[in-house]
Amino acid sequence: MAVIRDVMPAFDLLQPTTAADAQKLLEQHGRDAWVLAGGLDSFDWLKDRIKKPKVVVDLSGVDELRGIRTASDGGVEIGAMTTLTEVVKNPIIKQKFGLLAEGAELAASPQIRNQGTIGGNVSQDARCHYYRAGWPCYRAGGNICYADTPEGRNREHAILNADRCVAVNPSDSAPALIALDAKFVIRGSKGERVVDAEDYFIGPDIDITHLNILRPGDLLTAIRIPGTWAGAQFFFEKIRDRNVWDFALLNVASAMVVSGGNIERARIAVNGAAARPLRLRAVENAIVGKPRNAATGEMAGKLAVEGAVPLQFNAYKIPLMRNLVKRSISGVEVATWAS
Repeated sequence: MAVIRDVMPAFDLLQPTTAADAQKLLEQHGRDAWVLAGGLDSFDWLKDRIKKPKVVVDLSGVDELRGIRTASDGGVEIGAMTTLTEVVKNPIIKQKFGLLAEGAELAASPQIRNQGTIGGNVSQDARCHYYRAGWPCYRAGGNICYADTPEGRNREHAILNADRCVAVNPSDSAPALIALDAKFVIRGSKGERVVDAEDYFIGPDIDITHLNILRPGDLLTAIRIPGTWAGAQFFFEKIRDRNVWDFALLNVASAMVVSGGNIERARIAVNGAAARPLRLRAVENAIVGKPRNAATGEMAGKLAVEGAVPLQFNAYKIPLMRNLVKRSISGVEVATWAS
């Protein structure tokens, strides 16, 4: 097991003032560079001396990466360095996209939300205790998953889509952004590209060492939420061991448009069930045209957990996920959460 220390390894601290300069620095230093946003995930890695970058690129001085702006299509653009508190309190997000406000507010404590950024929340690394403690697992470049062994402790780990690594994605805002059909704006060496929120996250079948598509030289600059789902019926629920400052065992986010009591269109995503946030496309297709009631929710919940394979200590996640999906469809609308 890794020896935990309080003294961080030495590194060069670079503090650009523009996104262009930040991206150039990341490109110049490649795998030796580390992006510092709010720092909450970063300082854990650095103080424990598990990650030892030669260069840390601090984004705190890049003003263009902050703020929430309205878009011509009725949506919003959120700078990647915008704090979770700003997201929660923004009147436009509260009014139109309460789903994201709900998810962001459930991320940790007020103090952490004051410092943590939306870009950092969606880009944080896995919280598996073996991986974070420096064990040489698959995700760390080794050849074993310690959580998926007869002696492994795996209460928080995946029940779906595991491929060697069974660690899960820890973000609370991620499923909300997927349900809202958000787009992630990434600046790289070849210019800017925009990807769907659900494609930003990847599982171990694609790359076992990363939870997202960012590569050396890439910089997440903004998140765009189109007006497509503005004012829809929203539902967000997070299950955790403690009511504050804790990561989700499972969470669910749904956005629905209901007409005449029937579901006209829907997007549903869960996190904590797999290495990446999962959009439940089969569930979405199954509920379109059906009433938003308990019967539809019951059917959807059963469909959502098909193929789930529990580990030794996390079988509880199957009924938990089934019931979360059920409530996301038949539960109380939370679009009026924002006053």
